[in-house]
Parts: sequence; C-alpha cells; structure tokens
Amino acid sequence: MAGQQGRQDPKETALAAARCLNPHPEQVTDAEFLGSDFFDARDAVQVKYEMVRKVRAGGAPVTEAAAAFGYSRPAYYAAAAALESSGLDGLVPARPGPRGASKLTEEVLAWAEEQLAASPGLRPAQLPGRIEEAFGVRVHPRSVERALARRREHSKSR
Repeated sequence: MAGQQGRQDPKETALAAARCLNPHPEQVTDAEFLGSDFFDARDAVQVKYEMVRKVRAGGAPVTEAAAAFGYSRPAYYAAAAALESSGLDGLVPARPGPRGASKLTEEVLAWAEEQLAASPGLRPAQLPGRIEEAFGVRVHPRSVERALARRREHSKSR
C-alpha cells in the first residue's frame, strides 16, 4: 500500500463529483452492504434507496432500517418522499448555495429594465439606490448588472 497513499478510488471520485458520496459509509451496518461487492456504502443514493426498499418491500420498521443504513428517522422520511416524488434523482443531494436571486425578483428586474428604457443614459450600476428606494432592498451594483444580463440572455434564448 505504500504507493497508494494519496490516491483515490475512481468510483469514490465519481461519486463525489456527482454529489452522491456518502460522508459516513462506516455507519452503514445493514447485512447486505457488509457482505456484498454489489452494495457500496459509499454510494449515498444506493444506501438511501435500499433503506426505503427495506421498509417498503421488506417490512422493516423505519427506526431499525434508518439506523442500519446510518440515517435518522427524519432522513428516512425525507428520502422516501424524494424517491416517491422524483425517483432516484430525488435521492441525489441538491447543489449547495442559493437557488436564485432572492432580492432581485422578477418584479424588481422588470422595474429596472423599465427604468433603463425610460432613461437611455442610465446604467445598471446606477440602479441600486433607486431599487432600495422603490423596493426597500439593498443590492450590489454588480449583482444588478449580472441579473439583467442573465435576464436578457434568457429572453434571447426563447
């Protein structure tokens, strides 16, 4: 193993890239995962799927299944709901970070475009003060520029 130090398993690298790497594979104590090459405790999607399957098809109590797969009862219910609503894709953790502009809503951006259209000399970087006056939200000038550029690109692609 001397030459293996610092090297990562290709499957582990792929799981991490897909956001499917189980951060605590050592907590999976289910017998199928311990005694099989097919089941991989590092694969969070497989672990969650099998946990839900163990309850639904196997009749295992939720508390026992959750514990055997290294999850809590609320995590079991979240996984079961995600699987029900979105299939296996629902078991892949969402990307971290904001999902969209929380201050620069469609209403604010539409208003900003109206302001720019009404005053040809006005630049997007000059809008934050006006946005704060009109909507009571503070935004950075560069955020306004980027949001308006994204909005223009999005409308072009339609």
